[in-house]
Amino acid sequence: MAKNFAVIGVGGYIAPRHLKAIRDTGNRVVAAVDPKDSVGILDQFAFDTHFFTEIERFDRHLEKLRRGALEQRVDYVTVCSPNYLHDSHCRMGLRIGAHVICEKPLVISPWNLDYLEEIEKETGKKVYSVLQLRVHPKLIELREEIRKQKEKIHDVVLTYVTGRGNWYHRSWKGSPEHSGGIATNIGIHFLDFLLWVFGEAKDYTVHYSDNHRMSGNISLKRARVKWFLSVDPGDLPFLATPGEKSTFRSITVDGKEIEFTEGFTDLHTLVYEKILAGEGHGIEEARPSVSLAHNLRTGAISPPDAFMHPFIEKILKVGGPRKVSKSWREAYE
Repeated sequence: MAKNFAVIGVGGYIAPRHLKAIRDTGNRVVAAVDPKDSVGILDQFAFDTHFFTEIERFDRHLEKLRRGALEQRVDYVTVCSPNYLHDSHCRMGLRIGAHVICEKPLVISPWNLDYLEEIEKETGKKVYSVLQLRVHPKLIELREEIRKQKEKIHDVVLTYVTGRGNWYHRSWKGSPEHSGGIATNIGIHFLDFLLWVFGEAKDYTVHYSDNHRMSGNISLKRARVKWFLSVDPGDLPFLATPGEKSTFRSITVDGKEIEFTEGFTDLHTLVYEKILAGEGHGIEEARPSVSLAHNLRTGAISPPDAFMHPFIEKILKVGGPRKVSKSWREAYE
């Protein structure tokens, strides 16, 4: 029997992946809300979705459905709103008697997870976090290989650069208070991946942090990780091309590149399939990465050492990144 979904933040960047996942798992969106009304994408999925631009009217509609016929009630609320509103919108979903599927990060501050757990117990409903790298086939294979090697400590280098224009820093995403900053907003999936594959964090160091990039190292149970995260197109190891090539992902383990660029298309659908089958990742699975991102964001900056990421080593060597049309690596080599 098809489940009823309501989507918060349906006009945002990530919402289309959720709309597709809801449709592809045989379910339907009965209500949606977004403060902006450019949501014609809804017509690609249904013509009868109730749409609101005010969260209060949306909440009232869901409450009316909750008190109506069983087949009209909302079973799941999908949260795609800005990061700083996630915990509030998760609580709304729980209180109207629905399970919640929330985009990353589940919350910005880890203590807010405690309140969500309390409301889960009060309502008997669950909050699920979208941790899509955990369902990527290549990364599942990597995790199985690492677990077989037991006590070996691996050398890992994580590099993620996703070029963003000036709009990014003018929007909520560029505000650490609203997005959680670089570590939380663009790094949360990779932090979760590292913890999931290599075990709990024992120690960490931040070598560099500004509004565009962060870098440091993390000591995990089975790995020592050099990491670099950036939204500056100038940090790409190639010339960025708007609308075409503007993202660079790289993970090396003991010097070997892990190829996982392909296979991202339907990860949200796989996440939804697992949740609907009762195998979704809840609050406790999300807690370690939320806590680590918070610690990286609020921790002190340490002096550079021998275990810094090669990208940040180059930036520090030349006295900081320059604003150039090509990558800084090409500019300085």
